[in-house]
Amino acid sequence: EVRLVESGGGLVQPGGALRLSCAASGFNLSASAISWVRQAPGKGRERVSVINRAGSTWLSDSVKGRSIISRDNAKNTLYLQMNSLKPEDTAVYYCVLIEASLRGQGTQVTVSS
Repeated sequence: EVRLVESGGGLVQPGGALRLSCAASGFNLSASAISWVRQAPGKGRERVSVINRAGSTWLSDSVKGRSIISRDNAKNTLYLQMNSLKPEDTAVYYCVLIEASLRGQGTQVTVSS
């Protein structure tokens, strides 16, 4: 069974940091293009980062300079390190297997003082 499970979200103060994880099973994450997508309350989905099979990465302007996407092939796990968090980063974050449009259950990130 192809599955993605996100974790690592939580409540953090502005300026804080979180590392989101996406554990993949049923397929080889390193052979796939995976994205991080977020959805804030009352707003549409926003793609914030992508890593492709070759390991090339892309970050949206909204998180560029504050975030790093990476993967651990041995653990079959994707990460999104987010620093200098802002209240506007508050959202549910999903990892998405692009070729299958498959996503996990999401992890909530709340940035608030």
